[in-house]
Amino acid sequence: MTDETLYSGPELCALSAVDVVDLLRRGEVSPEELIAAAETRHAQTDPAINAMPTTCFDRARAAARALHAPDDTRGALHGLPVGIKDLSAVHGVRTTWGTPALADYRPEKSDPLVERIEARGGLVIGKTNTPEFGAGANTFNAIFGATRNPHDTRLNPAGSSGGAAAGLAVGQTWLSHGSDHGGSLRTPGAYCGVVGLRPSPGLVAGGPAQAGYITEGVQGPMARSVTDLALFLDTMSGFDPRYPISYPADPVPYRNAVTRADPAGLRIGYLPDLAGESAVDPDMRAHIDGVMTRMEGAGARVEAVTPDLSGMRRAYYVQRGLLWATLMRDIDPEVRAGFKPTLEGNVQDGLALSIDDIIDAQLIRSRLYDAVQAVFAHVDVLACPVVGTMPHPVEEEWVHRIDGKELSFYMDWLDCGFLATALGLPAMSVPVGRNPAGIPVGLQLIGKPRGEAGLLSAARGVEMVFGGPLPVLDPVVRHR
Repeated sequence: MTDETLYSGPELCALSAVDVVDLLRRGEVSPEELIAAAETRHAQTDPAINAMPTTCFDRARAAARALHAPDDTRGALHGLPVGIKDLSAVHGVRTTWGTPALADYRPEKSDPLVERIEARGGLVIGKTNTPEFGAGANTFNAIFGATRNPHDTRLNPAGSSGGAAAGLAVGQTWLSHGSDHGGSLRTPGAYCGVVGLRPSPGLVAGGPAQAGYITEGVQGPMARSVTDLALFLDTMSGFDPRYPISYPADPVPYRNAVTRADPAGLRIGYLPDLAGESAVDPDMRAHIDGVMTRMEGAGARVEAVTPDLSGMRRAYYVQRGLLWATLMRDIDPEVRAGFKPTLEGNVQDGLALSIDDIIDAQLIRSRLYDAVQAVFAHVDVLACPVVGTMPHPVEEEWVHRIDGKELSFYMDWLDCGFLATALGLPAMSVPVGRNPAGIPVGLQLIGKPRGEAGLLSAARGVEMVFGGPLPVLDPVVRHR
């Protein structure tokens, strides 16, 4: 595993976001120096992994010059370069959503979340790769091709925030934006050895305005460590009246919760296979079982819990169909004509929903919420796999078999991520070691309603036990 720790990039790119922001604040490094370092690292690594196919380093330099104005307040990030997923508009920068009809689109206005990040001192240096409209957990599209796992380029980095996760792992960015419906922040975090957080709906305002009342798709942060992620969540969160479910951030910074972390005394409710609702390969189950044993050894209290989660998948798939129908029913037919089959299938499924489907899903969600709340009465956080299997070859669009079970739908292999989405709970992935092949494994933690502070504290406790975060690495290029 010596190749897993090789790093030949600029020293700045291997530092944490928190440390780099501290250097910026003290004037010991300039935004321009960071942009130059990121550009060097991108040139060194992107040919192998294809994480950030669209760059805008000159735009970032222009934004950095504006930070030096006399009335500069810089904001929380103080001129730190960041990546934006190619599902969010950045003014003047090629924004494709991974769909052929928009391959050359350059928006005249940024997404409100991008505006917030830039107003708080973030410098956008590029757009990270994503599957078409974010549909699927293998990051590829007809415009830019496939992103590859930096720990083994033969493998899938997951998705849909796969470009963001892969770029973080090799040091292209210090922080990167993503989004999540069925695990799109969590699964790439697990496969690439970084941290991805799905916030509570409404905490981070951004994304498609026509889906403003949809609670399932959320925007969120990715980082290499829990502390860095808390910094980015503090930057992203806050009330925005343009989004109807938006609400104000907690006045206490999320970074404060991380500094209070202690694994001793943490109460964990363990759901090894989501109470029998999710398929999990034996090697994944064994690894996560071992994680729980180590947490107990560090003083945490681990309790296997078995709430009735029946109907979880059905409720999730109805919610997913509603999202796609809402987003795509009225889209330009020329754009929709180029959709990949799995994306078009999502839209068709949503348009075919009946009122009984929708009612049943709402009733199931309410029942599941009550069942999980009863568990939260005596645990601090739920723990389960992020995904039931380790990364598969990048050429496989989706996984067809887990634990000997044949899967029939392209999202089925991601069902460990459905509970948090269906119930609107915050959830995240944190690295918990590697498998025998040296590939990172992620643990999913699910927090209480609007419980990001407690979730981050628990995640930092897990990270402490496992000696994280993982170091930045050079892409491990392997051929079949």
